[in-house]
Amino acid sequence: MTRSTRQRERTREMDETEDQEGVRACPECDSENLVKDSDRGELICEDCGLVVEEEKIDPGPEWRAFNHQERQEKSRVGAPTTQTMHDKGLTTTIDWKDKDAYGRSISSKKRSQMHRLRKWQERIRTKDAGERNLQFALSEIDRMASALGVPRSVREVASVIYRRALKEDLIRGRSIEGVATSALYAACRKEGIPRSLEEISEVSRVERKEIGRTYRYISQELGLEMRPVDPKKYVPRFCSELELSEEVQTKANEIIEKTAEEGLLSGKSPTGYAAAAIYAASLLCNEKKTQREVADVAQVTEVTIRNRYQEQIEAMGIHG
Repeated sequence: MTRSTRQRERTREMDETEDQEGVRACPECDSENLVKDSDRGELICEDCGLVVEEEKIDPGPEWRAFNHQERQEKSRVGAPTTQTMHDKGLTTTIDWKDKDAYGRSISSKKRSQMHRLRKWQERIRTKDAGERNLQFALSEIDRMASALGVPRSVREVASVIYRRALKEDLIRGRSIEGVATSALYAACRKEGIPRSLEEISEVSRVERKEIGRTYRYISQELGLEMRPVDPKKYVPRFCSELELSEEVQTKANEIIEKTAEEGLLSGKSPTGYAAAAIYAASLLCNEKKTQREVADVAQVTEVTIRNRYQEQIEAMGIHG
């Protein structure tokens, strides 16, 4: 039986997936080198040629597509479900473009009718106060995440954390905005996206103190395992904002690694520690930045930078 190399490779990849789902080895020669023939619907041993299984059902689509555009045109499913919407994106929405199926503008009478339908559609999407609160909280998470420029995955994780907090009745006695902001901060830490409490509080409608308190409460009650933030994660962003070279970035990471090994990082703010390392590295690489410039970017005080800087250069054995 002849078979193209490309088809062999593709079917072998599919077979590897099926092997994990419990497909047996060849009963004749005990070989696990099974290949699926998509045209005949057979599973064949490539070593001895035995047809192990026949009339296999192909779960894939019956159409073929060779690029993303063709795949989108032929697909007959909607958008995937998402945790960032209160109804998980399963309800229908009326498009805001006042156009018909052929792309032509609709009449003013139809336009006012569509406006009324849109308004009622928005109203009936939430059946009670609980859903309205969830809708508001998730929209707040989306707004803050957009302002912070964090990826979609962080929004999904934040939405899941908020839903868990709602299910465990942790919202009672606390503001919706406070819990939503804390969920976003927790999601940033979970996904390894460095955002400090100061940055989060800047885009939030609640104070930093409340965010920190609510975050500690939620992470404890939900059992969220949070590792300490690595100061090195802040270095690329801070260096980029300060327009410093790759050399300074590498040197700052080196300073953080060496001084952290000596236990200087314990109990220190990761943003202040990263800022001090960048300041020290900029001096060593002759790309001097003032303490004020570094402090503004890292959102820490100049005193913090001076204290951490002195500790770091002493640990490195550098005499300033």
